[in-house]
Amino acid sequence: MKKSILSIAIFAITLISLTETNAQEFKDLDKSPMDAASYPSSYKISDKVVKVTYGRPQLKGRALSKLAPVDEVWRTGANEAPEITFYKDVVFGGKAVKAGTYTLFTIPKTEGDWVVILSTAKNVWGSYFYKEDQDVVRVPGTVSTSDKNIEAFSMIFSDDMTLKMGWANTVVSVSIQ
Repeated sequence: MKKSILSIAIFAITLISLTETNAQEFKDLDKSPMDAASYPSSYKISDKVVKVTYGRPQLKGRALSKLAPVDEVWRTGANEAPEITFYKDVVFGGKAVKAGTYTLFTIPKTEGDWVVILSTAKNVWGSYFYKEDQDVVRVPGTVSTSDKNIEAFSMIFSDDMTLKMGWANTVVSVSIQ
C-alpha cells in the first residue's frame, strides 16, 4: 500500500513539474507583430463592415523602397500577406466586391497611385506565391504625404471607411462604400 501511495505521489510531482516547464516556453515578441484594424473602429460596435489583419514591419533607418520594392507586388506588411474580411458586400476603390475574406497586396509606385489588389489567395506567406489569375480587383490607391514619419507600417479606417495604409512619409488610401 505504501509503495502505491509513494508511486502516485512521485508521478503527480513529475507531472506537475513537467507542466510548469512546458508552460514557460513562450516565444519572444515577433519583430513585426500582427495587428488589426476594423470599421467601425469602436470595440463597442460588434456589427463590423470590414476588418484587416496584418504584420507591422519597422523602418529602422531603412528606405521604404528597400522594404516595399517599387513596381513589384508587395505583401503589404510583414510576414503573412494581410487578410481583409468584408462582412457585407462593398464597393472597394470603385469596384464591387462580395462579402468574404481576401488577401491584400499592393504594387508601390515612385510617382502617382499605387496599385491595390484583392486576391482570392489564402494563408499566403509574403508575396512569393502571388498569382495574378487570383486577383478579384485591382484599384488605384491614392498616395499622399504624411508630415510625420511613420516608423511602423500601419493601417486604419477613417470615419468615412477609407482604408489608409501608412509607412515612412507615404499614406495610400482606398475608398470603401
